[in-house]
Amino acid sequence: MPANLSPEYLDAEKAYKQAKTPSERLECLERMLSTIPKHKGTEKMQADIKRRIAQLKDRMEAERTRKHGGASLVIKREGAGKVVMVGPPNTGKSQLICSLTNAKPEVAPYPFTTRLPVPAMMPYEDTLIQLVELPAVCEEHFEPVTGDNVRNADLVLVVVDLSADDPLEQAAETMRLLERVKIKLSRDGSTEGLDFGWTAKKALAVANKSDLDGDGVILSLMKELWETDIPIIAVSARRGDNLEQLRTEIFRQLEIIRVYSKEPGKSKSEGPPYTLKVGSTLLDFAALVHKDFAEHLKYAKVWGSADFPGQNVSADYVLEDRDVVELHM
Repeated sequence: MPANLSPEYLDAEKAYKQAKTPSERLECLERMLSTIPKHKGTEKMQADIKRRIAQLKDRMEAERTRKHGGASLVIKREGAGKVVMVGPPNTGKSQLICSLTNAKPEVAPYPFTTRLPVPAMMPYEDTLIQLVELPAVCEEHFEPVTGDNVRNADLVLVVVDLSADDPLEQAAETMRLLERVKIKLSRDGSTEGLDFGWTAKKALAVANKSDLDGDGVILSLMKELWETDIPIIAVSARRGDNLEQLRTEIFRQLEIIRVYSKEPGKSKSEGPPYTLKVGSTLLDFAALVHKDFAEHLKYAKVWGSADFPGQNVSADYVLEDRDVVELHM
């Protein structure tokens, strides 16, 4: 075991050994992964933690399905990342998911039209990102499935209505309701200062119906009085204003890279790219392609971020967005 494990990691590891429930163990594993030093000496430990997280999530999902006697309402992550939309009634979440994807949820001018999570795939350049519209939340109505879906999301969109009397309060209420079920939203999703049992999630505030705030006064006032570090982007789902900017910001907030595979002597694969987290290494990519590559990898050639096209690199080489990789065993 590496000697330079951080105190935060060791605390999380100790709590993991003492955890009694699957959700507690999952929280500890995620903290272990976020606090473990990222270097070659911990690569196998990181891979083992990721494996345990995946296995635990699968078991928890199977248990939810068994208890409910049917399909789970927790939407399984697909594509390059899972992004959930949460907010009060009539903020335009259904219209937003319609405008960003090919989904056709019911859109109506009355509250609580959406009663179950609605998943859809949003195209961004050459990849797909999963968007999930969650049922509306307010003091009188908060479905447990909302918290469950937020917990396993990669990014949370807090949707508010710029034409409402107080869009700032709409956002604040949504965040308060999530905090009641121990979910904390912030710009970077940091767990710093949170007790065990809490989940931290990266968030983006989406101020919808900007077409009804023609001079931008409400948006400016909202930003001026905003008491959180969560960034705000104004859009009009109905008219299409700033939707491309929103797509780009979602991709950026996910902190992922696209990597393309290439067979020796051929051009890069015509299929969709593999997606990995920023900071991922060649070994991470090899494991994603097939476990045999990770176990027997000798070297690889990289086009893109390498010093010259087709440069030979080692397993700890850090990949960048749009790299093309040729693996050799």
